[in-house]
This record gives sequence, C-alpha cells and structure tokens, in this order.
Amino acid sequence: MSLNALTTTLDRLHKLHMSLLDLSKRKTTIIKASEMDQLDGLLKDEQRHLAAIQTVENDLQTHSKQYAESNGRSFDESPTLLQCMETAPEEERETLSDWHGKLTAVIAELKEQNELNQKLVYQSLQFVNMSLSALQPKEEQTNYTRPNDDNKVPAPSRSLFDSKA
Repeated sequence: MSLNALTTTLDRLHKLHMSLLDLSKRKTTIIKASEMDQLDGLLKDEQRHLAAIQTVENDLQTHSKQYAESNGRSFDESPTLLQCMETAPEEERETLSDWHGKLTAVIAELKEQNELNQKLVYQSLQFVNMSLSALQPKEEQTNYTRPNDDNKVPAPSRSLFDSKA
C-alpha cells in the first residue's frame, strides 16, 4: 500500500473536520442570535458531517493497517497515525507528521469551539429558567399562622399553564 492512498484519506478527513469547524462557528453565531429554526437545520448538517467523518475514519483504519503491513509491521487492530509514522521510511515520516499536526490542530480548535457553544447554550438555559421563575413567582401565604405551628397545610401549587383549558 502506498503513502498516496493514506494521505488521500487523511486529506478527506482534514477537509471534513475543517467543514465541521465552519459549521461550529456558524452555530455560535446562530446561538447568539437565538435563531432556533436555523440551529435545527445546522444540527442536521452536523449529523451528516459526523456520519461522513465516521466513514472516512473507517477507510483510514483500513488504509493505515495496509500501510503498516506494507512496511513490514502487522497489528491486531488498526494502527494509529503515530504508529504508521514509526513504520514509515524516513522520507515518508515527514509527510505523515505534517498530516498529524494538521489534524491535531483542527481537532483542538473544533474542541474549543464546541466548548464555547456548550457554554452559550448553558447560559441560554439559565436565562430561560430565570425568565420562567420571574413569570411564576412564589406564592405568599395570605393567612396568619403561628410560627411554631406543626400542622401547616402546604399551599396548593400553581401551574404556569391552565390545565382546564
């Protein structure tokens, strides 16, 4: 197996991760603008990207195993890119090292972007909860009761929605 098939697969994987990173950045903008319809469509696009990445990663596992075997080393499972670099001839090691660096960088940036999106969604949920609390204030007791009275009757709970409607 030649290095060409492995690098072609790595290139496809890198392009998919870059595209997923672009989607993640768009998601940040959409979350900030509170555009839920657009967010729903974007999440569907992300799911398609993740399915494509999984397919390419399966191809990468096949190609990496074939590449390592062609360089005289066999593995029970698919070797990692670093293991392929160990088996590669000196002139091919630099190419694999470059791909490793590119993929590591884009995945790290994608991780940071997803953490930001997660924080933004969490803050949005906190705002929604605060708004609901403001709409549904705690009911104050209207009758006088003794402070040490153990026979307190709990106040009926009020619902935000009228279930009789």
